[in-house]
Amino acid sequence: MAKGKDARVTVILECTSCVRNSIDKVSRGISRYSTQKNRHNTPNRLELKKFCPYCYKHTIHGEIKK
Repeated sequence: MAKGKDARVTVILECTSCVRNSIDKVSRGISRYSTQKNRHNTPNRLELKKFCPYCYKHTIHGEIKK
């Protein structure tokens, strides 16, 4: 009784401002969070506002490929 693809998938969110700043400066690190999303409800890329410990502020974290 196995279904096809699962609706719920694990995704990784990465800080967008740290990625942009790492080109110019020496990178201290990149903030990453892991979460789950429902593939049927949100088919496009997920973006959430989360706290980045490297930027010391809340920034937009976007979904990246595994």
